[in-house]
Amino acid sequence: MLKIGDVSAPNQVVLAPMAGVCNPAFRLIAKEFGCGLVCAEMVSDKAILHGNSRTMDMLYVDEREKPLSLQIFGGDTETLVGAAKYVDEHTNADIIDINMGCPVPKITKCDAGARWLLDPGKIEKMVTEVVRSVSKPVTVKMRIGWDDEHVYAVQNAKAVENGGGSAVSVHGRTRVQMYTGKANWDIIKEVKESVSIPVIGNGDVFTPEDAKKMLDHTGVDGVMIGRAALGNPWMLYRTINYLTSGELLPEPEAAEKIRIAILHLDRLVALKGEHVAVKEMRKHMAWYLKGLQGSARVKDVIMEQSRRDDMVDTLHEFISGLDDSGGNAEEKAVLAH
Repeated sequence: MLKIGDVSAPNQVVLAPMAGVCNPAFRLIAKEFGCGLVCAEMVSDKAILHGNSRTMDMLYVDEREKPLSLQIFGGDTETLVGAAKYVDEHTNADIIDINMGCPVPKITKCDAGARWLLDPGKIEKMVTEVVRSVSKPVTVKMRIGWDDEHVYAVQNAKAVENGGGSAVSVHGRTRVQMYTGKANWDIIKEVKESVSIPVIGNGDVFTPEDAKKMLDHTGVDGVMIGRAALGNPWMLYRTINYLTSGELLPEPEAAEKIRIAILHLDRLVALKGEHVAVKEMRKHMAWYLKGLQGSARVKDVIMEQSRRDDMVDTLHEFISGLDDSGGNAEEKAVLAH
């Protein structure tokens, strides 16, 4: 079990707050696959305060997703406090998370995301103010540092703890690394040893065995899974099962992958309408199809599609082709469209 403030998650597996991915359609699938805590994609503090309609839609939480952490980002304490208050009073999220890990230049040049990592004192003041203003637990997701010369992970985690933060998630890369190179689990371990609040480890967890290795190596309280869950929510329940029973469940069959991909599509259609959903699902479909024999040309077809039924027909033809002949399905799907 993972306890953050007064919020209890049933297991140690946490879905990372991935931008452009972690909307209610995907989060609910993650929850149905057993994920202990799901995190919503980051939302701008200023957009919340301006009442931006697209942003307000992003604050929607389905009761079935709980416990859920809603992440906000910004470079200014005052606006972060205002946004946190709004989330506290007007959403049914369980946890308010502050982003200090986003490495993207358009975020960091506004002093938001990973930019916070350069000043532990500033972090402590900001977290103190946010915690004082809300009743929900406040957590921070951060990276180990800005670059190799500025790795203040331990100081920054202590600043979060001193400010009253209820937990910290640590991605074992610097801002400069972006998503390349290797995650440094040793620094995550140092953070865990230096604070008494729960620490969630993040970075290079691609298999259930990786999750176990991270827990054993660092002693963290939870494991955050991000890119490994894209098109692969089975990674979540296989990890939970492996951590609790030691048994490694098999990878899903192709037909099962497609069944969940279509469920994901239909939930996204219900959430955002067909036009937006089908466009958004193209990248997800590429992830769901990854590694399936003969899927390359089907992906090409799907990238051109704009209607839900066309996408579903293509997937069904692909699967029936696999059943018939073990892999010439892409020929049929391409010929049919």
